[in-house]
Amino acid sequence: MGRAYQNRKLSMAKTAGAKTKVYSKYGKAIYVSAKNGGVDPDGNLSLRGLIEKAKKDQVPTHVIENAIKKASGAGGEDFVEARYEGFGPGNCMVIIDCLTDNGNRTIKDVRQCFTKTYSKIGSTGTVSHMFNHQAVFAFKGEDDEAVLENLMMADIDVTDIELEDGIITVYAPHTEFFKIKTEFASSMPEFDLEVEEITWVPQTYTEISGEDDINNFEKFIAMLDDCDDVQHVYHNADIAE
Repeated sequence: MGRAYQNRKLSMAKTAGAKTKVYSKYGKAIYVSAKNGGVDPDGNLSLRGLIEKAKKDQVPTHVIENAIKKASGAGGEDFVEARYEGFGPGNCMVIIDCLTDNGNRTIKDVRQCFTKTYSKIGSTGTVSHMFNHQAVFAFKGEDDEAVLENLMMADIDVTDIELEDGIITVYAPHTEFFKIKTEFASSMPEFDLEVEEITWVPQTYTEISGEDDINNFEKFIAMLDDCDDVQHVYHNADIAE
């Protein structure tokens, strides 16, 4: 699971949009989190996690502060979550999470990404049952057994832990995210968490091979990245080398 998961992360990183797009997506997510759960990060764990992640991705402080300030005011924009599922190039499975203030525009844009890459958008539940909604932490280390023992001593439910090429990856139910994050900060501060997120982890992987499928997959991801309403893309593609 670990290697394929890292490959998925790398494939997304290679097609990351311009910094301004990244800032915009973080700003929207922070605004929605603050609007729904309160503007105080100490009392809104979701907001606190987003702010920490934004800072790691070098989002400027003013972008974060402006989004929170905007959320603290009356009225404002009304964003709702939207999730789309389907089969991408090479028959890989895809989940797309969006924040939108215009559902008709968003579904039109997302459907176009599928259509122009010979892919097929499905209905809710089409592929999500083949993913696990999990908390994932990855960091450099060699003693995965010691890490597992520490987490278990803290009464944390760990789904799986892997050690591969000097990288330890911890998988757990998404509900354990903040508990694990707190435990690393208190008992294992020596680890620098390179990945800390709640994500959809595929149960199986689909190898994408052949020039046409690989090119279409890269085009598919790039088109989704260009959609302003798309926040996250999860897939089970494993690109053949």
